[in-house]
Amino acid sequence: MPDIQAPEAPTVLVTGGSGYIAGFCIAHLLARGHRVHTTVRSLVRETEVRATLAKITDADVTEEGGRLRFYAADLNADTGWDKAVADCTYVQHVASPLPTASVRDDDELVRPARDGALRVMRAARAAGVKRVVMTASTACISYGHGSYDTPRTEADWSDATNRADTSAYERSKTIAEHAVRDWFAAEGGALELVTVHPGAVLGPVLGRDFSASIEIVKKLLEGAVPGVPRFGWPLVDVRDIADLHYRAMLAEGVNGERFIGANDFWWMAQVAAVLRDKLGARARRVPRRAIPDFVVRISALFDPVIRERLFELGKHRPVSHAHAQSVLGWTPRPNGEAVLATAESLLAEGLV
Repeated sequence: MPDIQAPEAPTVLVTGGSGYIAGFCIAHLLARGHRVHTTVRSLVRETEVRATLAKITDADVTEEGGRLRFYAADLNADTGWDKAVADCTYVQHVASPLPTASVRDDDELVRPARDGALRVMRAARAAGVKRVVMTASTACISYGHGSYDTPRTEADWSDATNRADTSAYERSKTIAEHAVRDWFAAEGGALELVTVHPGAVLGPVLGRDFSASIEIVKKLLEGAVPGVPRFGWPLVDVRDIADLHYRAMLAEGVNGERFIGANDFWWMAQVAAVLRDKLGARARRVPRRAIPDFVVRISALFDPVIRERLFELGKHRPVSHAHAQSVLGWTPRPNGEAVLATAESLLAEGLV
């Protein structure tokens, strides 16, 4: 896809700098000459994050005082955000809580996702920021309505009241976006807002901090599942998501818009087939046989992770990125490339 670049390369705040997507957003900005501010919950992680970023950018990120600066700020607290956003023209709000195990109470995810996003919006408005690009998710668009075949678009919303077809994660992302948009309509002033909605994010891993979606490929390579269950997602490469954030940040006339960042819906069996086809002996543990739905349901009785996602079993939920393609000129790489890049990097990093 054709590249774009801001003529004056203004300073940008990327929240959640230790996160997987944020790291690639930072690298994308540095490669185009921007100064970048980024937040971490504790500055203890600064050295580690700088070393990780050095793997994917030619910019000098190893020394303080360069074009990348770190600030301590937490989604759960007001302190630090004013300093982080000072002198920034744009904000890419990427930070968001992710479930690592079964969530006991929705508030564990809803509160930091919603309140944290509102903290960032208020700080951005106070600092005179031009636009916030907020990382949302297809979780805000395609859940709560069961299985379907016609791809969902930016006009669609997940039904966060349908607890039988959502988890705490989908509910938190949907509630957070609604809250931000309500605040923006009432109090945003001159501040602009655009939301980006990734699907399941794959791509090169840089270490042990990566998207939860990477586990799809990791578990298959490890042979951690005896067969392939009927789970599926619209996939996207992290590098393309960083590019989509950038395009949404700079494009004219898109204030208030939503942009889906996802490619075709793939079943887990399709991911497994690519691994076996392209990796040869290195994919020897990747299962071939399908696991019947009833076996997955029985397994969920004993496995809280499967139980948390059981509502997705057999659900076909495609989305369309036509809007991002037509308005922003964004085209994601094929799913197979994203899957293979994920696998190759997991193997190279010794993570499987």
